Amino acid sequence: MQTHTRLSDKILFAQEGALATLTLSNPEKLNAIDLSMWRELRRLMELLAKEEKTRCVLIQGNGAHFASGGDLEEFQYLRATLDQALVYHEEVACALTAIRHCPHPTLAKIRGACIGGGLEIAACCDIRICDATARFGAPINKLGFSMYPGEMAGLLKAAGQSVVAEILLEARIMNAEEAARKNLVSRVTSEEELDTEVAAAIRRIMGGAPRVAVWHKHWMRRLQHDTPLSEEEKKSAFAFLESEDYKEGLRAFLEKRKPEFTGR
Repeated sequence: MQTHTRLSDKILFAQEGALATLTLSNPEKLNAIDLSMWRELRRLMELLAKEEKTRCVLIQGNGAHFASGGDLEEFQYLRATLDQALVYHEEVACALTAIRHCPHPTLAKIRGACIGGGLEIAACCDIRICDATARFGAPINKLGFSMYPGEMAGLLKAAGQSVVAEILLEARIMNAEEAARKNLVSRVTSEEELDTEVAAAIRRIMGGAPRVAVWHKHWMRRLQHDTPLSEEEKKSAFAFLESEDYKEGLRAFLEKRKPEFTGR
């Protein structure tokens, strides 16, 4: 498989075949996310959304932590006024939206701190797998500021209002097991098994037909709206009937062999 790796500021990007990996890399600050990282995260996610060869996007932290939140030091000079704050947090919201609306499956691999902006990023991923060291929260009421609505949206969708209320109103930090019970993460592994479990999840994702994953993500988003499906939308749900992958999948099942999907 062809491998491409690039370092851009503090986001490491690697493309290995159909797997794209984005690594939050600011280890001196436990991978705290600064404005340049938010902008680069948005840029990469928007590029990957157009990249048909990509079948899975993995987001992880560099080292022992996912991300400890936003880089508070730069708030003093990049978020000091209302105009600055609007620009800053709209950049954050756009990056999160790009993750949430990515047509390809997204997976967060979490260890250590997953706080504030790190939690917001993880919440926008389709699947979140953590190890027992992971800690989740957003204790920003102790810093005297509230979460921007565009940042809260993904967290609300992932965990619901009552859990978000615990996180924001009590400034609670949750351990991995509690986070799993409250839908902040999909599942928990031991420290030793995290890499293996994430690799297995990626194999399962990439073992399916690529366009089916895209269709499933589309319908998961669409069905969260109360507007009834139109007749055209109902018909479009059967677009797979004309795909080569559907024919190959059915043929492989009948022939009792592993399918070879092409994305067509």
